[in-house]
Amino acid sequence: MGGSMVSSPAFGADAIGQIYDGQVGSIEREVLALVQAMPAGKFDFAPTNGTFTGVRTFALQARHDATMIWRISAAVLGEQNPPVDTGPGDNGPATLTTKDAIVEYFKGAVAYAHKSMSSITQQNMLDQVPSPFGRGTTSRLSAAAFLGLHSYDHYGQMVVYARMNGVVPPASAGRGPGPAPKGAPKGKQ
Repeated sequence: MGGSMVSSPAFGADAIGQIYDGQVGSIEREVLALVQAMPAGKFDFAPTNGTFTGVRTFALQARHDATMIWRISAAVLGEQNPPVDTGPGDNGPATLTTKDAIVEYFKGAVAYAHKSMSSITQQNMLDQVPSPFGRGTTSRLSAAAFLGLHSYDHYGQMVVYARMNGVVPPASAGRGPGPAPKGAPKGKQ
């Protein structure tokens, strides 16, 4: 049984895009849902105890993640810039100051990411596209892979901020402790 799995019918030209679009769906269900769940009055929260000097607020975490989703999606589409103003730095436009504005900006980024990830095919996945980080180029697939990695890095930080403010992330809501995983130590989980 020789041959490449990529050339098999199960991995048709649009399957690559479907895989990466599925990751965007996960970001939509988990990261965007967390942004929506955080109370507006807590958007300016940033931890202060410990070694948190100078960290982004929850709002800036959300704006930064959305900004990078916009920029990475543009790169995947082979475009130099996204179709919206993403601001001069990495934290998005300074005009985004309310929860509603940040949520809308994030929703737009996710919609654009669905479009960009769905454009990836077996034929174009290794094409060089503008780097979303300024200079040079990268493969379309590398840019697409980084979108999920980057979003979940910031999601982890945002979950900590949310829990410090009594907000259970929607992805965790409704989950009881349940049985311990096989091989887990007995006691508190």
